[in-house]
Amino acid sequence: MSTSGVRFPGDSTSATAREVVAEALRDVDAVGARAVENETNWRRGYLAHFTRLVEAGIGSPEAAVAIAEAGLQAATERFRFDDVPLSKATDSARVTQAFHTRTIEGGAEPETELTIPYRGERLRGRRLTDQLDAWVANGVITASCAQAVTRVQQNPEWLRLEGDTVAVLGAGAEMGPYRALLRWGAEVVALDLPRHDIQERIREHAESGAGRVHLPARIVIDDASEAGADIVHELPAIAQWLEGIDGRLVLGNYCYADGGTHVLVSMAADALGTHVRQRRPDTALAFLATPTDVFAVHGAEVVTANDRYSHGSRFLRTPLRVVSGGRLLQRNYPPRADMGICDALVPQQGPNYAFAKRLQRWRATSARHDGALVSLNVAPATRTRSVIKNKALAAAYAGAHRFGVEVFDPATSNVLMAALLVHDLRAGETPQAEPWMDEAQNAAHGGLWTAAYHPRSALGLAAVLGVGALRG
Repeated sequence: MSTSGVRFPGDSTSATAREVVAEALRDVDAVGARAVENETNWRRGYLAHFTRLVEAGIGSPEAAVAIAEAGLQAATERFRFDDVPLSKATDSARVTQAFHTRTIEGGAEPETELTIPYRGERLRGRRLTDQLDAWVANGVITASCAQAVTRVQQNPEWLRLEGDTVAVLGAGAEMGPYRALLRWGAEVVALDLPRHDIQERIREHAESGAGRVHLPARIVIDDASEAGADIVHELPAIAQWLEGIDGRLVLGNYCYADGGTHVLVSMAADALGTHVRQRRPDTALAFLATPTDVFAVHGAEVVTANDRYSHGSRFLRTPLRVVSGGRLLQRNYPPRADMGICDALVPQQGPNYAFAKRLQRWRATSARHDGALVSLNVAPATRTRSVIKNKALAAAYAGAHRFGVEVFDPATSNVLMAALLVHDLRAGETPQAEPWMDEAQNAAHGGLWTAAYHPRSALGLAAVLGVGALRG
């Protein structure tokens, strides 16, 4: 674990997460907080506590905001930047270097129509509308998601995001909007690690796109290795550099890393967002929520899931439930529920992944409550490199269609989610009545919310069924 830059307060990532989750719950759910403190096996036991974080905020917007803000405060107080609290990391006294701006102008003409690649073709016009309707009918996306994408389709002038500058943290990530924004002619700040392979890809997309890309650079020359910045270790300099970027900033966190580093990156991005919003209050924030998390969902998704459960094969389900002691193929929601909790946390992804993503959801809730413009949308399960390299997850994804879950290719997911970002920045919609409703709005959950069975109770079977598909 890192000993410089953004770092955990001690050697145990689990201890830090447990403390933060307990503090998040303490004022709203004292019993839940005590249960977190008494958890002796965080690696396996975190699942129930992350569900409680959602349940404790349902029915009370004040409680949901209090959980988010208490969790963020507890995390910020504990994490450090070198030898100072993280909250002081972006003070001007911490800046030991300065980034120059390197700008790349794309040579292409901007696309003026929304198109989404899907299964070998590029969907546009009526074909795109029909596919959105099919996804809704199949329980793959919410109706509000289809409506949002359709609205962008009907307003193609939105695609360029005129007047905004989108700072993409993790510009080289497969799920980020970087490439789509460039095709549409947007103004983009591309932030990612100063690694030659990453920066070379970023530069190639910038040159072939239709937008304008600003890169942090140590020396303004053509060598890609001089571009890029490490948000964990160079946070103060990045914060100072972003202050000088023109246009209304949209700060989007699309970073991913393995293990505890993912938490450090999320905390660094959060500190950066806090700094920039203090200096530039009109800054908007953007995030992608993972579908493999816990969400409260509307009754429409619950009805679909329960209908699928009722029409499922009892000849298959009953013996499997008997031999597994009831662990396999549990129903996703109680009968006749008017809303539900979809717990799709995947143990193979681990508590650090869940913690990093929950920090982002907390910031979205808190910032939206403070009046900021926030885009946070649930993305579908996607065959990214980080998933494929995990054999268990790769197998589960390969067999997921047997249980009504569609796993997307990265090319489809990143354009779909970029379109939802454009919608959120341009449609002028007001926040929902409760934070969980904001998270349920425009969700492309891939079918996890409408599946007949609790996701973890079907995950093992999906993996078994998927092994053959992978070998084939």
